[in-house]
Amino acid sequence: MRVLVTTDLPGDDWRRLLAAAGCHPDVRPSPAVPDEDRLVALIGDRCDAAIGQLTEPWTARVLEALRAAGGRALATYAVGFNNIDLAAATRLGIPVGTTPGVLTEATAELAVALTLAAARHLVPADRYTRDGRFTAWRPDLFLGTLLHQRTLGLVGPGRIGTAYARALVAGHHMHLVYHGRSRKPELEAEIAALSRHFTRHRQPPVSCRFAPDLDDLLAAADVVALHTPLTPETRHLVDARRLALMKPDAILVNTSRGPVVDEAALVTHLQAHPAFRAALDVYEHEPELAAGLAALPNTVLLPHLGSATHWSRQSMAAIAARNVAACLQQLPAWTGDDILPFLSATPPAAAPSIVNAAQLGLPTLP
Repeated sequence: MRVLVTTDLPGDDWRRLLAAAGCHPDVRPSPAVPDEDRLVALIGDRCDAAIGQLTEPWTARVLEALRAAGGRALATYAVGFNNIDLAAATRLGIPVGTTPGVLTEATAELAVALTLAAARHLVPADRYTRDGRFTAWRPDLFLGTLLHQRTLGLVGPGRIGTAYARALVAGHHMHLVYHGRSRKPELEAEIAALSRHFTRHRQPPVSCRFAPDLDDLLAAADVVALHTPLTPETRHLVDARRLALMKPDAILVNTSRGPVVDEAALVTHLQAHPAFRAALDVYEHEPELAAGLAALPNTVLLPHLGSATHWSRQSMAAIAARNVAACLQQLPAWTGDDILPFLSATPPAAAPSIVNAAQLGLPTLP
């Protein structure tokens, strides 16, 4: 069975998994992002399944071409799937797989790194040192923001957001304000227990509260971290009006999806408020940056590295391959929360993560 793989993936396990299922991976050599026409051409006349990337336009037209070529599954090498016309895939009977659960800690760690880099001016300080300008210690050199006992605003308390907040609350005694679709009693209980632990050891307590109104969070937070999926409701969630609500020396961290922030408005805000900082791993029109963003000194800009660890990226490839192989073998869809069993020597006989399994009426396990 031919499986189109639109770009080569890290590691070798995913190739072995496909081969064991009777599949031949047809790997496209070019790293350039294919457009609709190119994807249709790559699919060709016979394609049993495909493994794609989050930057590719898997539109109704492309999915129809996949189905016409005999396609029975599409796996995306990502957690998000906003680039896939899920309604069209469901209408055509194509299961769509994602790779959750194996990039949580990696993305959370990168968000922490971005926060610290922005707070302490690490990028310009590194450049300053490399340029040979460090000639003596100075009391006023690159003065940054102390995170200890400051307020962290978390937008999107999912797996990644919670792991990120946990690191900063536990490690830097930050107070947490969070906003999402609903309260997270488990998160609040965890922070309360952590605060009791701190006070027992004569350390300052920490607090956690839910902010039903996002505007309240933005006004209160010293650091605002975006960990929300991209939906019609979250597109330009942070726009010019909401940027104006934030503290003039706040730090905005985005490792979720670029269009959650109005990037042109962010550039204008950064230009007008030099003490304000933005630490970004994703961009509205990725890989292009908004005009003027790259020239701003009060930014930290990374090339979408959230899950970029050897283990995470290789595990994502393995999960994507298992999604495809399981669908082609007509195995059920996994409904458990834990994906890690699929990385073991004896994985469940199921597809790890099919987002439209219920809509397609697929059998499930367990």
